[in-house]
Amino acid sequence: MLTIYGSTTSPFVRRLRLLLANTEHQFINMQIFSGADRELLASQNPTLKIPMLKDEDQLIYDSRVIFRYLSDKFDYASLNWEQENLLTLIDSANDSLVQMLLLQRSDIDTKADKLYFNLQRERVDTILKHLNKLVEQGDFAAWDYPSICLYSLVDWIEFRELHDLSAMPSLLAFQQRHHDRIEVTSTDPRG
Repeated sequence: MLTIYGSTTSPFVRRLRLLLANTEHQFINMQIFSGADRELLASQNPTLKIPMLKDEDQLIYDSRVIFRYLSDKFDYASLNWEQENLLTLIDSANDSLVQMLLLQRSDIDTKADKLYFNLQRERVDTILKHLNKLVEQGDFAAWDYPSICLYSLVDWIEFRELHDLSAMPSLLAFQQRHHDRIEVTSTDPRG
């Protein structure tokens, strides 16, 4: 059986849970920062990151690689280069925001005028504005993997209050449009 290891709050994990909503799989919710779950993760995945997928004896790391694996296994439609670029944008914003969140949780003032923080904030804001424009243009009209990833990002930003999206009404409308989907509500990190 397919098993996803991750946490309910990770946007990288949630996208896979949304993708597999109609596919039998097991989800192992982990507390990856300490204790037995950290030890299990370290013993299985040297990156010490989630998500991780186990399929029989095969372990796959990283959501992007896991998607490729699942695409091959279940014969999903291949992503075109435009869709791959959309995922790169979404992943870049996700990565920057995860780093900033971890720094905040380490009691580091990420609002300080420092090169690293400024670059991360600039990257996130530029990407989100671009994604907002792409939503307006209809690039995320279908509920496909890029849309699932975008939803996971936007909802996570709102959940964690990581960025002000008030100037990006198309992203917020996109989030609202999909908010009541059964797979979305069943994977909501808010409980």
